[in-house]
Amino acid sequence: MVLWFAAFAVLGAWQVLRDARFDYRLIAVGALAPAVLDAPVGHRALTHTLVFAVGALTVVMLATINRGALRRHLIALPIGFLGCLVLDGVFANKALFWWPAFGDWGDTAIVPPLGWLIVREALGVVAAVYVLRLWRAGKLT
Repeated sequence: MVLWFAAFAVLGAWQVLRDARFDYRLIAVGALAPAVLDAPVGHRALTHTLVFAVGALTVVMLATINRGALRRHLIALPIGFLGCLVLDGVFANKALFWWPAFGDWGDTAIVPPLGWLIVREALGVVAAVYVLRLWRAGKLT
């Protein structure tokens, strides 16, 4: 569950940004944060919603007005939140993704079934190896 989110969120952002100065580590943290923050609830909840990701982006943008260097650093967290939504397929759950527009977020498990978890982590290992190669080549910070 860790490598799937962290490695693929970093790879996705790198494909778009291609900036060695960008802090891709915070994208990985942001991609893992929704599962950690929703763990006490025991299912996907607020941090797996578009409202949370866009709210976090708004807070970062407003809090870093006239602070370009800090903004470039902190913007990675909400980008990671958005990456988590994509990688977790939350957009397929209308009530959760668009909460509160379509009712309660329900009780969808944070951890997928074991078979799917194994497949995702195996793919995450491959992606993590690629990320490591990019880092060694100096393309990631």
